[in-house]
Amino acid sequence: MQFRQKALSKLQSPEELHLPVRFARPQGRLVLAVTVIVMAVASYWAFTGSVSSKLSAPGILTRAEGSYLLQSPVAGQVTAVLAEEGRLLSSGEPLLTVRTDQGDRPVRAVAGGRVTTLVAKIGSVVTTGADVATVERVKNPDAPLVAMLYVPGGSGSTIAVGASVDLTVQSVPQQQYGVLRGRVKAVSRTPRTGAQISSFLGDKQLAAQFSQQGNPVAVLVQLERSAGTKSGYVWSSTDGPPYAVDSTTPVTGAVRLSAQRPVDWLLP
Repeated sequence: MQFRQKALSKLQSPEELHLPVRFARPQGRLVLAVTVIVMAVASYWAFTGSVSSKLSAPGILTRAEGSYLLQSPVAGQVTAVLAEEGRLLSSGEPLLTVRTDQGDRPVRAVAGGRVTTLVAKIGSVVTTGADVATVERVKNPDAPLVAMLYVPGGSGSTIAVGASVDLTVQSVPQQQYGVLRGRVKAVSRTPRTGAQISSFLGDKQLAAQFSQQGNPVAVLVQLERSAGTKSGYVWSSTDGPPYAVDSTTPVTGAVRLSAQRPVDWLLP
């Protein structure tokens, strides 16, 4: 009966208009104010702020004109090696002598350059079209190095000419000497096939490695020069390594992409 009387009293005054109404506690108003401020700041940053990111890609140090594979035009046994790795050859200069059924025949450089890899040895047998050496297309051994990076085809459009690049050089301890500095000089318009990469680098294995995930876009990076370092290039450390870096050295490049507003990520 006691509960029934309370229910009847509730029905007689259902609105309880005589009681004061409490809209929010002071703590609730503080939380609401903080939430509004945070949302306002986030909205302002989304439209006016910027976020930069980096794209990592493998590559190699080389010369601007690349390298080529020298192949034997004849079959036979190598009887003489007339040059060693690192030597500069002029166009048409003999590199090997091969004994054939018609006598000794020279294998000559197709174009001038520096021998970076010598495959053929005295006594080895070569077939017609066999790779005997890799020759870097360079006339001056002091010509500056460049880095050639190979990025996934779909990411090439995000790279701008002039973008800064940090290059981690495989032969240089990064924690001790830092990274090599450079800037994007050119970006290929179309992805490169394995054959095109091999033709430029003079290395079929590297071409297969760089095209494992599909045909990549080639990004040419010009290294920043410095007369105050042993290598002749700018590093993130003051002096860089106490020795020179050479071509055919593998690198990993971190390309700084154009800054974007956070709101652009949400808009189509």
